[in-house]
Amino acid sequence: MVTPMSNTIELKYATRSVPRYTSYPTAPHFGDDVDATVYAGWLAALPASAPVSLYLHVPYCRAICHYCGCHTKAALKDEPVIDYAEGLVAEIDLVRAAIGRRLPVGHVHWGGGTPSLLPVPSFEAVVAKLREAFDFRPGAEHAMELDPRTVTPELAVALAKAGVTRASLGVQDFDATVQQAIGRIQPIETVAAAVAMLREAGIAAINFDLMYGLPHQSAATIRRTVELAHEFAPSRIALFGYAHVPWFKKHQRLIDEAALPGATERIALERTARDVLAEFGYEPIGLDHFALPQDDMAKAAKSGDLHRNFQGYTTDACATLIGFGASSIGQSAAGFAQNDPDIGRWRRAVEAGRLPIAKGKALDDDDRLRAAIIERIMCDYAVDLDAVCAEHGTDAGAVADAFARLEEPARDGLVTIDGHRLTVTDLGRPLVRIVAAAFDVYLARTAARHSVAV
Repeated sequence: MVTPMSNTIELKYATRSVPRYTSYPTAPHFGDDVDATVYAGWLAALPASAPVSLYLHVPYCRAICHYCGCHTKAALKDEPVIDYAEGLVAEIDLVRAAIGRRLPVGHVHWGGGTPSLLPVPSFEAVVAKLREAFDFRPGAEHAMELDPRTVTPELAVALAKAGVTRASLGVQDFDATVQQAIGRIQPIETVAAAVAMLREAGIAAINFDLMYGLPHQSAATIRRTVELAHEFAPSRIALFGYAHVPWFKKHQRLIDEAALPGATERIALERTARDVLAEFGYEPIGLDHFALPQDDMAKAAKSGDLHRNFQGYTTDACATLIGFGASSIGQSAAGFAQNDPDIGRWRRAVEAGRLPIAKGKALDDDDRLRAAIIERIMCDYAVDLDAVCAEHGTDAGAVADAFARLEEPARDGLVTIDGHRLTVTDLGRPLVRIVAAAFDVYLARTAARHSVAV
């Protein structure tokens, strides 16, 4: 039940700047001490039998949507995208050489940008190289983010033939006024055609990405968007809060800030969308995902096997993520390594036979412990600190500093503390990042600006 008091508490925290915690430490704390040589050593040391995940970043779109926060640029022609695909093939060879053996693969994800801009022959060439360099195990999930406006029958068939099992469609909002304001004109007929083509090709697992906090959104428009999304029966829906960061993404200055909802309105938009999704039987998964009960993500949330990485909430349990393409980030037990975000520099490094690493973060034992705690808070809304600390060879005293930072959220009813067990309350769930931030020892060390908590 929503009460005036709960509204007051939520408003108190809603505009605080906190990371999304798709990693810990977060990207602002990466440095140039991790370079190609360090990363090559990490790759060579990967276990021979443990499955890895692969992420491929395609930083091109036909046009840049005003709200976009991704590493991408506009490409009106195919030539730059074709050249980029050739670079991906070369980078895969470099990574395979550094590893020194053919590792098993449990999960593949294509993001962007718009990966579906890859011409079919280029896409097929990259997939062929991946299968040559890695051992794709039966049952491995192969997912791709798609702009519905770029899906064609030829592409849908090619994706299915390549083994793509899940497609995530960027819908954002169905309202025409909102679409005009965010620079993404996408009639519902376009989305319907894309879904039909994918399902006809045999790709049955469909995700929709929706957003709240966009200009001109209202409770009525976001309710209608969710109702229309439900008609397509996606198995998963991600509901992301728009992060207005015009100091970081200059094209966001095209958005009329006067048309953006304030903190109270953002809370109402998120709550309306969440309530309608519940009416349609979608189960809430962590902070911003929803899934039908029969979907693997809903099952993972129930069993405690949900994870969180740079793609958000995931069923991917692989401990190692290998990134390909400009700006992509890899992760292993040793640390994080990020490719150069500049496409030209990334390509020149690859052509010179160098792993195109620009920065990263080597992890120590404290980083790994806090990352595990934050992941469980973000995924389960609860954590047994004694159990997690024991798994990392220490006790809860190692994170004693967090308890002082938890005093205010606990006093306000966002979290309960029973000994060393934390539980995020129903009131605190929309603000779970506030609770997770209590364990972040890097947060106060930088002036980096993050998105608001709701």
